[in-house]
Amino acid sequence: MPEAYVFTRYGGPETEALAELDKPVPGPGEILAAVRAAGVNPVDWKIRSGYRRPGDTGERAFPAVLGSEVAGVVEAVGEGVEGFAAGDEVFGNTVAGGYAEYALLSAEVTAHKPAELSFRDAATLPVAAATAYDGVVQLGLPSGSTLLVTGAGGGVGAAALQIARSAGLRVVGVASAAKKDFVESLGAVHVPSGPDWADAARAAAPDGVDGVYDLVGGDVLTEAAGLLTDRSKLITAGAPAEVVAELGGARVERARTAAVLDAVARLVLDGGLDPHVTSTFPLERAGEALRTVEEGHARGKVVIEVAR
Repeated sequence: MPEAYVFTRYGGPETEALAELDKPVPGPGEILAAVRAAGVNPVDWKIRSGYRRPGDTGERAFPAVLGSEVAGVVEAVGEGVEGFAAGDEVFGNTVAGGYAEYALLSAEVTAHKPAELSFRDAATLPVAAATAYDGVVQLGLPSGSTLLVTGAGGGVGAAALQIARSAGLRVVGVASAAKKDFVESLGAVHVPSGPDWADAARAAAPDGVDGVYDLVGGDVLTEAAGLLTDRSKLITAGAPAEVVAELGGARVERARTAAVLDAVARLVLDGGLDPHVTSTFPLERAGEALRTVEEGHARGKVVIEVAR
């Protein structure tokens, strides 16, 4: 039977295990893919801990497979799926986990993988890069504007800095001092996080900040709002909608379409976006991969590769 890395109940790492599960069967609108690579994201361990994404309903069935994004090869398609056939190389968002030999993908959020794009890099795009892309598009800042990104050292933040740069924006990234070189390597002005970060941001952008992409929430979001004259240019993926609405901003509006996946893949191929995969693990070491992200040791993206 195919293997998958699962969690058996809500909780910590002690709930995780490598398990043998039946091969999934694609339902209407779904694609079954033989996984070649799966991206690892903070939302994975948060879901294991009991976090529910906005819009999540119902109870999760256990054991539940971890993971939200994969790249692989189509094995079969469900009813109503058009444009995909067995043997196609694809990448996209999973329906029910991706740390596995086989995964179900939603056809609406699955794209054909360009031949020049590796499975490893493609597997990092559906969550972090697509979220970053949606936010930059939502802000709609004209070329030459200054965008400030909080939490710039993480997966979404690093992608946002690069995507904004490719759109002609000047970028300022707030991240820990340890990530200074990384943030600057992405073409951004680094501002160290900490109690005085807002003052440092004002000094780094003496002409003002035109937009804020927040990935932290809390007091950082409130301080970031104070840097803007137009609060409609404040978006967050780090705080609830009602919290940012009180400050005059909004949550990042996720498009969740194949067109966005095509766009971020093109950015990678054109050199405007580097996924920065820094660590890879085999499926049998998926727990180590998730610990790397959960404990904050990852600099860049972590990927699980599935041998074939």
